[in-house]
Amino acid sequence: MTTSAAPLADVGRLIVQGADQPGIVSAVSTLLSRAGANVVSLDQYSSDPRGGRFFQRTVFHLPDLPNRMEALGQELDEQLGEAFGLTWRLVEARKPKRVGIFVSRADHCLLDLLWRQRRGELAMTVPMVISNHPDLGEDVRQFGIPFIHLPVTRDTKPEVEKEQLNLLKGNIDVLVLARYMQILSGDFLEDVGAPVINIHHSFLPAFMGAGPYLKAKERGVKLIGATAHYVTEDLDEGPIIEQDVVRATHEDTAADLQRRGADIERLVLSRAVAWHCDDRIIRDGNSTVVF
Repeated sequence: MTTSAAPLADVGRLIVQGADQPGIVSAVSTLLSRAGANVVSLDQYSSDPRGGRFFQRTVFHLPDLPNRMEALGQELDEQLGEAFGLTWRLVEARKPKRVGIFVSRADHCLLDLLWRQRRGELAMTVPMVISNHPDLGEDVRQFGIPFIHLPVTRDTKPEVEKEQLNLLKGNIDVLVLARYMQILSGDFLEDVGAPVINIHHSFLPAFMGAGPYLKAKERGVKLIGATAHYVTEDLDEGPIIEQDVVRATHEDTAADLQRRGADIERLVLSRAVAWHCDDRIIRDGNSTVVF
């Protein structure tokens, strides 16, 4: 599962999902071939060939793609939407995703994403970083990215979320919570108009609240992990994108666990963001298919 942030002229990605039935792969291939496209890669999955769900990600090259997107979309509506009842999404690979980032005081996930983006490892731009604390402003500005400090209290949260939405709307394709220690309201999630990705340690729900690594040490945990998922109104219960773990022993201190936990959080979040930016993730209810 490799990613590339390099611009890819005339390369498109077609994401298809819906009820599984005979003829879908043939219809997609025929449509693209008739348009003059060359299929570069194709991944597909069926949850059950008898009445299951079908998922497909096709990468193709088509000369003059930007000027042919509208006509190709009309054909997809007819051949896949009307004929098969499928939903589809067509994107140009050359266009990087615009990723807004929310953060609080912890810097490990934020700086890792910005570093990878600067090195060209992530197919994204970062129009802004918004934080409820001023601590990381200088770090972010060193990357040439606007840093916006919007302090949040229980009383001001509705007004702050309105200000956040005004900044984000129309300017991002996805919002990443890089250790943002605030719960987003249902109204915010409904109005933001973009998917939201979160990262957290793997001790939930066993060790909730403050000091999870100390609690984990006291219980003698043997695995440390992290989970990246899409955010829904059900706290920390959205569709999971990526997870990973590292081993721990009785010799590890709470500080050791926290340090190793930060390392795994960085890796898991960067993978999740990379896969989202490369259109590898298909949401299906409260689950995901990741190609």
